[in-house]
Amino acid sequence: MSAPHQLEPLLTELSEAGRGSVQVPDSSLDAGPALAGFLRTTPPALPELSELEVVRHYTHLSKLNYSVDAGFYPLGSCTMKYNPKVNDRVASLPGFADLHPLQPEQDTQGALALLFELERLLCGITGMAEASLQPAAGAHAEFAALLMFKAYHRERGETKRRRVIVPDSAHGTNPASAAMCGFDVTTVKSDARGNVDLAALEAALGDDVVGMMLTNPNTLGLFEEHVLEVSAAVRRAGGLMYGDGANMNALLGIARPGDLGFDVLHLNLHKTFSTPHGAGGPGAGPVLASAALAPFLPVPRVVRKGDGFALDHDRPRSIGRIRAHHGNFGVLVRAYTYIRRLGEDGLRATGEDAVLAANYLLARLRGAFDVAFDRPCMHEFVLTAAAQKRAGVPALDIAKALIDEGFHPPTTYFPLIVPEALMIEPTETETKETLDEFAAAMLRVAERVKADPAGVRAAPLSTPVGRLDEVAAARRPVLTWRDATAT
Repeated sequence: MSAPHQLEPLLTELSEAGRGSVQVPDSSLDAGPALAGFLRTTPPALPELSELEVVRHYTHLSKLNYSVDAGFYPLGSCTMKYNPKVNDRVASLPGFADLHPLQPEQDTQGALALLFELERLLCGITGMAEASLQPAAGAHAEFAALLMFKAYHRERGETKRRRVIVPDSAHGTNPASAAMCGFDVTTVKSDARGNVDLAALEAALGDDVVGMMLTNPNTLGLFEEHVLEVSAAVRRAGGLMYGDGANMNALLGIARPGDLGFDVLHLNLHKTFSTPHGAGGPGAGPVLASAALAPFLPVPRVVRKGDGFALDHDRPRSIGRIRAHHGNFGVLVRAYTYIRRLGEDGLRATGEDAVLAANYLLARLRGAFDVAFDRPCMHEFVLTAAAQKRAGVPALDIAKALIDEGFHPPTTYFPLIVPEALMIEPTETETKETLDEFAAAMLRVAERVKADPAGVRAAPLSTPVGRLDEVAAARRPVLTWRDATAT
C-alpha cells in the first residue's frame, strides 16, 4: 500500500530554471502595426522541465485514474463493462467518422443503411414495432416517450389525463421527465418482494392517468413478477405503459419488453450495447414503440427509397424533431458492431452471464451483509449496510474502504427505498477470478468493521488525497487552479 495522501507535485513545483528542452527560434516575421500591441514583451511564466519529465509526470497521473480497462467497476445500474476495441475501430473508419451530418443523402447511404438496420435489430431484440435513434440518452428518450403519450391522448380527446404513475424504486429521471412534460407524478410503493404493490397500483389508477413508467428489471435488480398484471391494470384504466430499458442487458435473448405489454421503450446503447459509459457521456437512448404509438415517433425517420435509403420528415402525427441531426452517430456505430459481432446466440449468452455473475456474487456476500430483497436477482443486486451502520460504519465508509482494496466502490444510497444501500452490478464481462477477488475484498471490509471500525471510517489511505468533503465540493466547487504559494 502506498504512503497515505501524497499529493502529486505540480509542474510548477518540479520546475528548475534553465531546464526547458524546447528552443523557439526568433521569428523574422513582421507582425505589423495592427498586432504590435498584442505581442508579449516578457517570456511566459511556464514551468521549465525536460520533455522526459513532462511525459513521466502525465503518464504517472494517468495511472492514478481508475478505468474499466484497468479494474473492476461494480457500479449498480450503470453497466460499467469492458467494451470490445473493435467497436471503436469500426466507429473510427473514415467512412463513418468523417461524415458531416448535413451531407446530401446520396453521399451518406452507408450511414443511413447502418441506422436503418440498427433500428430493425433493436426492434427484433425488444419486440417493438418501430424505433427512432435520435435521443441522446435514456432521460432524453423518456422525455420523448412522454411527449408521445401526450400526443396520443390529445389525438383521442383525452386531455384531462395528467398523472403519470412511477414506482418508488424507479430511476430518478422517471419522475423528472414526467414533470418536464407538465404531468403530475403519483408514486406507488413496492411490496415485500420488491415488486410493484398491485393493491397500491389499483388504488392509484383512474381516468386521469396518462400511463405508467416501469423499469424491468427494476432498480432493485429484480424482475417484476407481476409485470403482465401491471400492464393489464394500466391498460384497463386507459393508460399507456412506458418501459425504462436501462437494465435491458439482463433480458437480452431471454425476454422482450414488447411481449410484456409495453407501448414505448427506451434503450441505453451506451450501457447494454457497448460504448464506454461515464464521465458524462457519450450516450444514445433510442426510443422504440408499438404499432399503435409508432406514428408519434420523432422525425426524420430512415426509410427505404428505391435501392437506397432516405430521411422521411413527412410524418404529420410525429412529435417532431427532438435533437439535431441523427443522434450520437459514433455510439450507434458501436452498438451496431456489437450486435452484429455477437449475433443472436451471443446476445442471449450476454444476458445469461450478467444474471449468473450477479447471483454468484450475491451468494458469496449474503452472509456478511443483509440483502434488501432476498430472492434471485437479475443483473444486479442491492445489499444493505444497516447492520454495519449500527456498529458505527455506514455504507459510505464501506465504499471508501474498498478503494484501499483496489476496487472502485459500488453505487451507494440508491435505490432510495433501501437504507444504507450498496448496489452492485458485476456485468457479463468479468471473470470468476475477478468476482472472487471482489467478494474477498468485501468480506475483508466486513470483518474490519467488526475489528477496527475507526480504521474503516478513516479510509481511503492509499489515494493521493484523503476523505473529501463531497457536499462542499458540489456546493462550492473550485473550478480554476490557485497557486497556494502565492502571497
